[in-house]
Amino acid sequence: MNDKPYLIPAQMAVYQEEIKKSLFITQLSHTASIDEAKAFIDTVRQQHNEAGHNCWGFVAGRPENSMLWGFSDDREPSGTAGKPILSQLSGSGVGEICAVVTRYSGGVKLGTGGLVKAYGGGVQQALKLLQTIEKKITTKLRLQLDYAFMPIAQALMTQFSVLEVSANYGESIDLILEIERRQLEDFSLAVINKSGAKAMITPLEDNKNN
Repeated sequence: MNDKPYLIPAQMAVYQEEIKKSLFITQLSHTASIDEAKAFIDTVRQQHNEAGHNCWGFVAGRPENSMLWGFSDDREPSGTAGKPILSQLSGSGVGEICAVVTRYSGGVKLGTGGLVKAYGGGVQQALKLLQTIEKKITTKLRLQLDYAFMPIAQALMTQFSVLEVSANYGESIDLILEIERRQLEDFSLAVINKSGAKAMITPLEDNKNN
């Protein structure tokens, strides 16, 4: 299980160019799953339903997870559109991203090499316009502690950038926290050491964001 953060799109990016009378429109979007990628592809198809081709590729998870990759030539000659699109995406280091390249043909044939260059090049240029943010891989845990330990626990939560999800104040304090998964072990050890092993930590089910 990879706990390392990775980049995802912060917003859409669009690039268009005309090549030998054909108009190529490249749209990049954040899609966190295969279903989201397919929904984005369908949306672009509806926007450009008069276009001859809406070719696409996606990386629907971590950048290196090829099990979540997909592509389509959408009636262009095999290997001239989908693969060049996916090649640019998979080499970008950005995850959870989908690209749809729409082509309005101008009647002039580009040839196999021209199509590969046009589709791959459009995505390459769109990636230069793309703004990204870092996605941290988090998990949740339960922290049960006495009131006397709360100030120290709050200091540790600040130190490890822990987010308080919920809190229940009864005879003792019962917190649900969210933390970067790679920080979990160090935070747990710090809590146990600082509390003299009186605070209780219980890891909860990991978020499905890896």
